[in-house]
Amino acid sequence: MQQTRQFNGGRRRFSPSDRPRSAHFSPGRGRSNRGPKQPKLIAPHKFVNRAVERVEEAYVPTHTFNDFALSDKTKATLEFLGFTTPSAIQDQAITPALEGRDVIGLANTGTGKTAAFLLPIIEKLLKTPTRNSVLILSPTRELAQQIDAEFKRFAAGQKLYSAVCVGGANIGRQIRDLQRNPHVIIATPGRLKDLLERRIAVLGEVDTFVLDEADRMLDMGFVHDIRHVATLLPTNRQTMCFSATMTPEVKVIMDEFMNDPVIVSVRRGETSDHIDQDIVEAYDKEDKIEKLTALLHKDELEKTIVFCDTKFGAQRLADRLSKDGLPAVAIHGNKSQSQRERALKAFKTNAVNIMVATDVAARGLDIPNVSHVINFDQPKVYEDYVHRIGRTGRAGKTGKALTFVQGGSRGDSPRPTQRQERDEPRPRREFRNKSTSTMPMHPQPNRRKKMPSSKIAEARLVNLIEGS
Repeated sequence: MQQTRQFNGGRRRFSPSDRPRSAHFSPGRGRSNRGPKQPKLIAPHKFVNRAVERVEEAYVPTHTFNDFALSDKTKATLEFLGFTTPSAIQDQAITPALEGRDVIGLANTGTGKTAAFLLPIIEKLLKTPTRNSVLILSPTRELAQQIDAEFKRFAAGQKLYSAVCVGGANIGRQIRDLQRNPHVIIATPGRLKDLLERRIAVLGEVDTFVLDEADRMLDMGFVHDIRHVATLLPTNRQTMCFSATMTPEVKVIMDEFMNDPVIVSVRRGETSDHIDQDIVEAYDKEDKIEKLTALLHKDELEKTIVFCDTKFGAQRLADRLSKDGLPAVAIHGNKSQSQRERALKAFKTNAVNIMVATDVAARGLDIPNVSHVINFDQPKVYEDYVHRIGRTGRAGKTGKALTFVQGGSRGDSPRPTQRQERDEPRPRREFRNKSTSTMPMHPQPNRRKKMPSSKIAEARLVNLIEGS
C-alpha cells in the first residue's frame, strides 16, 4: 500500500491559526493599517540654551609658514595672500603631511583645515607633477567648489590644474576636464561614481587621497560609495581624513583606509556652546509665517539662514517672504548649479540678507558673519540641529538660533480661538444621540404610512385578478 505523504505536519495547509498575528486585526494581506512609524520629535527644551562666555587662550603656533618645507613660490604666494601665522590645525598637520604620513585631522568648521591638506599636496605636485595623482572627496558641491577656489589661489602661476566633478552641473564639461588629465580631482561621491561607471575617471595613478568633512559624508549615506572608490585606488598611497567629530562610523572608515596615521585634534568645546538658542511657539501655519516675518523685520537679524525640511517648502517660503517685502533667496536640490551660485553670491555679498535652505544644500557652506539661524521646520535628529546652527557663531563670535515649535510647548495654556476671544459667551449647540430612539417632542396627528411602490403594484395586481 502506497504511503500518503503529509504536508504541513498533517494539518490543513491554510489553517487560520497559521496566519500572521497582524492578519486578524488589519484589512487585506496581513498588513498593518497603522502606517509607517513616525520619528520621535526632539524635545523642545533641547532647543533652548544660553551661550557660554568662555575666554579661550589664544593658540601659540610652534611654526611660521617660512618654517615649513615649502617652495619659495608657495611661500611668496602665502605672503601675498596675507598668510603669516598658521592656525592650530595647519601648525600641527602640515609637517606630517609633507613627510607623506597618513593624517587624521579633528577640527571644527572654519579652522583652516583646507589649507592644511592643500599646501602639502601642492608641494608634492611641484616635485612630481603626476597627472590624476590627487583625489579629494567632499560631501557637497559647494564645499568642492570652495576647495577648488582655494587650490587655485595657493597654486596660482605654478601650472597645476584641477577638475571639479559634482552633481547638478554640466557633466559634459566635467568629462572634458577629466580627459585633459588634471593633477587634482575634486569630487562628490555620487558624481564620481557616475563617472567611474562611464569609465571616464581614472584612479589608477592616485597617490594622495583626501576625505574632507568625513562625518558629513557618512551622515549623507555615502559610506558605500567611499568604500567602492577606495577599492579602486592603489594601496601604496597617502590618505588624509578631516572631520569635525570622531563618530564610531568615522573611526571604522579611518581604520579601513589608513596606515599608522598621525592624529591631530584641535577641537575646542562644542560648536553650540557659543550660540544663544531659544524656541518660538506657533499655533498654526499662518501664525508661524506671521511670527517669522515679524522676526525678520527686526534690525538685529542682519544675516539670517532659514531652514526648511523640503525643497518645495523652502522655495515656497522664500517666495512668500519676498512677496511680503523681505527679499530672500532659496538654495535646495532642485536649483541648477548656476542658480545656486547666484543665490550664494547674493547672500555672501549682502545683496539679500535672508537665505532659505534645506539641510543637504547647506552642508559644507562657508558663509561668514551669519547672525541668526532660524529652524522654520524642526530637524528630525539632533545631529542635523547641531549642523544647522553651526552656520552662525563662527570665528569667536556669539550666534543666535531660533526654532519654531508647536504652541504650548512651554506649558502655557493653548491659544484661544477667535470665538473665545469675543465678549459674548459661545452659544451651545444641541446634538442628538444617533444611538438612541428619536421620539418626537410633541404629539403628531395620525398620518397614514406611505406604502412602498412595490406593495402598491402588488395590490393593484390582486384587485385586477379578483375583479376579473
